[in-house]
Amino acid sequence: MYRRPLQAAVRNVAHAAAGRTARGKVLKTESCCGAPAVCGWSTAAPQWASRRLHTATQLSNVKETQQHSEEEVGAFTKFIEAMGFTAPLKYNKWKIKIAALRMYTCCVERINYDEFFEKCSLPDTLNSWFLIAQLHVWMCLVRMRQEGREGKYMCRYIVHSMWEDVEQRSKIMGIDAVHRKEAMKAMTETFYAAIFGYDEGILSDDCVLAAALWRNLFNRQCEDPRQLELLVEYVRKQMQFIDTLDGEDLLLTGEVKWRPLLEENAQSILKVVKPTYNDTGL
Repeated sequence: MYRRPLQAAVRNVAHAAAGRTARGKVLKTESCCGAPAVCGWSTAAPQWASRRLHTATQLSNVKETQQHSEEEVGAFTKFIEAMGFTAPLKYNKWKIKIAALRMYTCCVERINYDEFFEKCSLPDTLNSWFLIAQLHVWMCLVRMRQEGREGKYMCRYIVHSMWEDVEQRSKIMGIDAVHRKEAMKAMTETFYAAIFGYDEGILSDDCVLAAALWRNLFNRQCEDPRQLELLVEYVRKQMQFIDTLDGEDLLLTGEVKWRPLLEENAQSILKVVKPTYNDTGL
């Protein structure tokens, strides 16, 4: 029940909403410091951690692309954004919100969750669904933060759509308000701790990324190194793939296609078909 796409509920997010720095910049987190138990680093690394999961640093870095320079913004823009408001953007804010909703939908409707549950030995629960979804949401956030102020604005509504969807799914499951509030608080702490660890992992070697996946996705309960190797490979190739997508297309369409969990030639970067943007009806 919790895995049923709540298209109508998520669609309401767009109507209810009132309102690429260089790769290597870590996503800012606000709540991680409040969850030391979740953010704690493992003091003992697995014995296999010193083994390279990939043969070269080629997969340890996403494809080199021309980065956006920092936007020159005036003092007034800085002031109003410091006050919590958003200065005029390159694209219409409403269109960016719609694209954000579409991108989040791609994270929950284009992923084979059953395959993840099977290959990673994860229980078929709402929490396992959320851990897999947040991994893909994090990859989208990393990519969109490369698109300057517009991308950061879009990130805000991707996360907003995620929390609205999680709450609706928990209601459908019949979780009462008190337990739902506690679960949402725990998921929030888990999410911001996870993106902090994933950021460090994607900027480091495979061992660090594997440790982040072990702590967050597997909840420190994975005993099979092959499962961690599979997930490290998946994240590396997925980040390479999403980095080839055109930033303007992502800002206007939000369309993301994911590479399969298992594929024969994981080091290849697939050529993607550019989406067609159509704002009819917006």
